[in-house]
Amino acid sequence: MKDILVIEDDQLILKMVEFRLNKEGYKVVIAEDGNKGIEALDELQPDLIITDIMVPYKSGIEIIEYAKGKYPSCPIIVLSALGDEEGTVMEAFNMGVADFVPKPFNPNELAIRVKRLFS
Repeated sequence: MKDILVIEDDQLILKMVEFRLNKEGYKVVIAEDGNKGIEALDELQPDLIITDIMVPYKSGIEIIEYAKGKYPSCPIIVLSALGDEEGTVMEAFNMGVADFVPKPFNPNELAIRVKRLFS
């Protein structure tokens, strides 16, 4: 069973993603802010990280930087309502993220993208 860490502060999105990925047979651990996300990352050492860019305490970019420094082979999917006005999406890709899913998104599409990363 693959472990997936989801870092997201929107409760509705968090529950939707958790439900959909659990249904696919993944073990999902959730963190509601950047600090909890980094703690969970070190505890779990997940097979995949899904993170929002805009989360409290530490940004998604800081989480990506930390994760890629410590667990370079762990794939990361970024969820974000941000377009690329700030260059954030390109910065995330340059840091090595595997995929980007713009909000709002279909949870079935996310599940397919996750499955593709594990195949």
